[in-house]
Formats: sequence, structure tokens, C-alpha cells
Amino acid sequence: MRAAPAFKTLDLRAAASVEFILRLICNVSSVVTQHPDVLGGEPVFAGTRVPAKSLFDHLEAGDSIEQFLEGFPSVKREQVIALLEESRAHVLAAR
Repeated sequence: MRAAPAFKTLDLRAAASVEFILRLICNVSSVVTQHPDVLGGEPVFAGTRVPAKSLFDHLEAGDSIEQFLEGFPSVKREQVIALLEESRAHVLAAR
């Protein structure tokens, strides 16, 4: 009899970094995409070349969503809100 796959018992809380969450979201989201020819495969906001991680960097630095959007006009507010909601859902699911 085969043992259950190890990933079923993996505790994701320790691995819940921004980069990890963004790579997970790329697999199920239309908000963030990833392609090897765009910024070396870094997750970006769909339809842009804006790294999704830059949103979290700006928020961590104390910038508002509005300030982020002013700096990256190709990103839509709806994309930012959707990314934050999807990220929250993944972090809470890992608990």
C-alpha cells in the first residue's frame, strides 16, 4: 500500500511568503499571470509588465493603493483588490 503524498500534511504557514502566494495565485487567477518571456517569469498583473510583488512592497512601505496606482497606471484598481482578496484567501486557507 502506498503512503499518502507528503503535500497533504505540509504546513504552509511557514512558506506563506509573498512570492510563494503569488506563484500559487498564478495557477488559478486571471489577475496575475506568469510567462518566462515576461520579466523572467516573475508574476505580473495580467496585461501589464508590473510585478505583482511591487504592490506588496508599496503597501509594506506605507503607500496607499491610490499611490501605487498613480505609479503604475496600467494596473486597474479592480486588479489590486482582486489580488489582495485572493492572497488573503490563500493565506487563510493555509492555516
